[in-house]
Amino acid sequence: MALSMIGIGEKRKIVEVRAKDSVKRHLQSLGFIVGEKVEIVAENPSGLILLVKGSKVALNKGIANKIIVS
Repeated sequence: MALSMIGIGEKRKIVEVRAKDSVKRHLQSLGFIVGEKVEIVAENPSGLILLVKGSKVALNKGIANKIIVS
């Protein structure tokens, strides 16, 4: 399931990042690593506010669609 599909307050585990290598490396530098837990803190029309590794990160929904969680 894509990260953009889960609800506010839900915590999920990242299982895959389906993106170009450059995007994947950037996301990994932000803490989006396979096996890491991520929580959706808030949502707005353009994207999501996420909590990963103790930091809040904003992602647009297009990028969030590339992050697969379970």
